Amino acid sequence: MAKKKVFKSKSLQAAYDRYIGDDSEQKEAFEQALADYDVARKIYDLRTKAGLSQRKLAQRIGTTASVICQLEDADYQGHSLSMLRRIASVLNKRVEIRFVSIKRKAQPA
Repeated sequence: MAKKKVFKSKSLQAAYDRYIGDDSEQKEAFEQALADYDVARKIYDLRTKAGLSQRKLAQRIGTTASVICQLEDADYQGHSLSMLRRIASVLNKRVEIRFVSIKRKAQPA
């Protein structure tokens, strides 16, 4: 049996249970949205910690501020590995990718 998502916030838990529940498609969409948010937030955090504006980061990697704005948008789904590497490089970071196990319900035979 798949592990149920648990939140610290009772309100968030109630919303998740109501709108996601046991719907596997909704769960997958939710997990993808969380992943997109995590990438966007990481770019924002690294940029601001480095004291760079979107425009300054864009100049350093050879793109426009609007592209950086898009990359920092939690709804954006087009993060490319090459762009993440360009950003990491100018911030003296490197990109690491991990593949982790997910638990899914056993499919009936």
